[in-house]
Amino acid sequence: MNSDANVIRCEWGRTDPDLQHYHDTEWGVPMQDPRQLWETLMLEGFQAGLSWTIILKRREAFREAFVGFDPHKVAKFGESDIERLLANAGIIRSRAKIEATILGAQRFLEIPDFAAFAWSFVDGQPIRNRTGVVPAKTPLSEAVSAELKRKGFKFVGPVIVYAWMQAVGLVDDHAPDCFRA
Repeated sequence: MNSDANVIRCEWGRTDPDLQHYHDTEWGVPMQDPRQLWETLMLEGFQAGLSWTIILKRREAFREAFVGFDPHKVAKFGESDIERLLANAGIIRSRAKIEATILGAQRFLEIPDFAAFAWSFVDGQPIRNRTGVVPAKTPLSEAVSAELKRKGFKFVGPVIVYAWMQAVGLVDDHAPDCFRA
């Protein structure tokens, strides 16, 4: 992380120490690990209607609650696990989002290589946006969202999917003057 006050970074990465660290070390870094790609997609779903700062502050609690986002374990969660998660004040206690994560684990396991699946939408290379204009969604995120929905995933609308694409480096939306650009 670069904490130098003179460093130029994306505007959103200047507002909070947690966001600054996330911006400087994670956001937009091309992610290849299938499990991490899935974890990030699930966390983006939990973020729906909330701020990413809330998710970042609770990310370790999410990881603990969802057994390290091990899709083989999460896919087997049942009603008692859902009740346990709904009682966990460390995470976002939304039944719909919890159930979507369990379903997401099951769907993830049906895809032979989730990383290859994800990166196929960008021909294996990040799309670099240096316009300084960052959309909430794009025709590509709409297409990825539609394919994820077709495969049975929930909480994967085009806005959530675009945020995920940015987070995992499928799209590089760092501002043109950002030190990470």
